[in-house]
Amino acid sequence: MKTLNEWFEKGIPAQEFVSSMKVHKENLQSIQQGFSISAEDQEFFDALKKKALRVIVITEDWCGDAMMNIPILLNISEAANIETRMILRDQNLELMDQYLTNGTARSIPIFIFIDKDGEEKAVWGPRAPKVQEFVMELRSDLPAKDDERFEAEQKAVIKKITAAFAEEKHLWDEVYGSIKETLGSC
Repeated sequence: MKTLNEWFEKGIPAQEFVSSMKVHKENLQSIQQGFSISAEDQEFFDALKKKALRVIVITEDWCGDAMMNIPILLNISEAANIETRMILRDQNLELMDQYLTNGTARSIPIFIFIDKDGEEKAVWGPRAPKVQEFVMELRSDLPAKDDERFEAEQKAVIKKITAAFAEEKHLWDEVYGSIKETLGSC
């Protein structure tokens, strides 16, 4: 089994991943440019710099959650000098299966924060709690999976979620606060 250091070394540098994206690239870049870290939080990130953290991101470019969460992480990484590497979930199930959501789901993105020795310091993902509530509320009106309307209605809900993730700054702030809280425990 690979160590976290080995997974990190195998990972794709963040900007290389973003450049290669085929899905959600424009939205991801728009969020990254539209989101900024407040000046009063910089002290927190300056303290975090001393911990020399790195982060492994389990992701895929088609994932709407990754589209919103990764650009916020990249802003945090820049502020705290955290080197970021991407691991594609579907090609690396060995790692993904160590970070299942609720012990069963291969939900992404997952952010694994490690120190210079490759020791896991914190894990975040796939969603901030308030974002999860938002998604669950939108999905609550879907018919049963065996209902003939399910597929069409689910597509409409996913479209709404993707648009909200791309545009609603209060959701970005929830992600930011949740990641920052996780990093506070490092």
